Amino acid sequence: MWNLSFLLDPPGGLTIPVILGLGFLLGLMHGATPDEHTWPITFSYSVGSYSSRGGMKAGFVFSSGFTLQRSILTALGFLGLASIYAVYNLDGPVYLVVGGVMLVAGYYLVRGSDLHLPLDHALERLLGRFFQDHRHHTTSAKPRKVAEEGETGIRPVPLRMALLHGFVAGWGFGGFAVIIVFLLAPQMPNVWWAALVGTSFGLGTMTMQVITGALFARLARLKRLTTTQIQRIGRSTAARTLYLGGLAFMAVGAVVAAAPWMSGVALSTGNPIPNLSSIGYATVLVIAVVGIIGGSSIWKAYREVTAPPDQTNRTLG
Repeated sequence: MWNLSFLLDPPGGLTIPVILGLGFLLGLMHGATPDEHTWPITFSYSVGSYSSRGGMKAGFVFSSGFTLQRSILTALGFLGLASIYAVYNLDGPVYLVVGGVMLVAGYYLVRGSDLHLPLDHALERLLGRFFQDHRHHTTSAKPRKVAEEGETGIRPVPLRMALLHGFVAGWGFGGFAVIIVFLLAPQMPNVWWAALVGTSFGLGTMTMQVITGALFARLARLKRLTTTQIQRIGRSTAARTLYLGGLAFMAVGAVVAAAPWMSGVALSTGNPIPNLSSIGYATVLVIAVVGIIGGSSIWKAYREVTAPPDQTNRTLG
């Protein structure tokens, strides 16, 4: 009964425990597959935490926001309001918002550090006054700032941004969302039970994201480095990935919003599992943000922290 076909195309007339169990299993699958709404963001915050425990916390915080959103979405699915997804492709607007939040989070980390990235001066003019106004409020703020940043010159990664990211990213609509919103949620007896479908799905995703976050965070420990070096690599990588990844999300979002038909342009892989069934712009976005931007950022940061002192200034940038 509980085979892959049953999971991906559940029939009607299921009991509440079976529906909630399906939601959790689908969440596990969702968290384990390369999804553009989860992996790039979890990677950014997890690596920035520079420890397995911090990575697990990043995955938990992000998934908490995601779980709340999915609970709302399945409740809307029960009420029939989520049918707008069947008519309108919201990926473009969602990408734009997610990219914007990533960009602001990355800018927060980059600002005042020795990193120099595209458009950072333009963002300084646009957002600098806001951050300056909310940056310090007491004469003892400067010592606290130094203590928080340590020797890295880069601010701590704000996990509250991961919570916001999880909630915003959840409005993206893929194959797994179709199953829980249109096939499972409507079978529940009322809207409150329908919301629990999204909750169970979010908890399944959370379980895998906590594991994935720990694995991502371990990337910085592949080499035998000091704690300070690992901290700098993690935060520098998070800054670059959030900042440049945000620009990538916004660029793709603008294109998809202008040309919604692109959602149908994909190369089929023959795999029935959502996120693995085809290669389209979502897959390219995951590879670009996690693989290219994230991978190159780790390598660049590693070279910076291991460079001889007289070469350090030439490697920064």
